[in-house]
Amino acid sequence: MAKAQLTIGSKNYGSWSLRGWLLCKLAKLDFEEVAIPSDDPSLRAELLLMSPSFLVPRLDHNGARVWDTLAIAEYLNEMSPAAGLLPADRGARAHCRAISGEMHSGFSNLRSALPMNLKGDYPNFKVWAGAQADIDRIFAIWRECLGKYGGPFLFGTQPCTADAMYAPVVTRFNTYHVARDKQIDDYCKTIVAMSAMKEWLKAAQEEPEELEELDVEF
Repeated sequence: MAKAQLTIGSKNYGSWSLRGWLLCKLAKLDFEEVAIPSDDPSLRAELLLMSPSFLVPRLDHNGARVWDTLAIAEYLNEMSPAAGLLPADRGARAHCRAISGEMHSGFSNLRSALPMNLKGDYPNFKVWAGAQADIDRIFAIWRECLGKYGGPFLFGTQPCTADAMYAPVVTRFNTYHVARDKQIDDYCKTIVAMSAMKEWLKAAQEEPEELEELDVEF
């Protein structure tokens, strides 16, 4: 049987690639990374915040080709339900899908104002009002989940699809030093402390600076 392949873009800038990669790690899938060239249109599309409409990340497994992060999550959950990508309880499972979908399709102001840049560090970054509204909504989602399911992850003691979907947001909050209370900060630290996240963050720091500057106003 051929080994699964996950096609990804930049580890420093690729928020959607990180989501797909984390999902595969959480599912304990044995996969090979395939990095697309820095001049590939799909990579540029991801960095221009349009990745859900393009083929990055893309999972190829047993003849199936899946290129949307939520579809990847559902595929992996069906393949390995014991991995817990979705909660066992039906209500919690629906809740997980709802907030994952909200991340997938929303928060455009946050995406444009605070682009993912794992090598960046902006302690005095000014968050404009539109992006702050997105931040406030994300904080509300996290507080509700942490309070309802007990933490330290959004749906309890193990990371799931929702944590993978919001992991790039955690890196944004760290890069731009977004102010948060202890509960939110503890959750951010929990995500960053995951072994898979440490692996991704280390690789991002080692990634060569070969991407051309994008002609987009962030």
